[in-house]
Amino acid sequence: MSSTRRKKSNRADGYVGILAVDIHFPENGSLKDKRQFLRGLKANLIRKFGASVAEVGYHELWQRTRLVLSLSSSSCSELEQSLGRMVGFIESRDCRLSTVQKEIIKMEGD
Repeated sequence: MSSTRRKKSNRADGYVGILAVDIHFPENGSLKDKRQFLRGLKANLIRKFGASVAEVGYHELWQRTRLVLSLSSSSCSELEQSLGRMVGFIESRDCRLSTVQKEIIKMEGD
């Protein structure tokens, strides 16, 4: 083996995808209804996508919420697809997305 040849890298890159979504519930009539809806939505996102989900805003407003969701993957393209499917899943529910922010962070291996 030539000394100028590079050794194959054992580096493994990973990706973390983060979504922040503002959700509006125009038909919602109470804080209790909102919390019931969110319990089901969060459970489905965790079960279907393996997402981490946190309600981070508008806790006391009964027609609005902000969720932050995260996923990780070794493939950036698979992560992009999964994030898109999560947005589509939320949109298919009885609510409206007013804001969607997406960020993907590359974590480089050693």
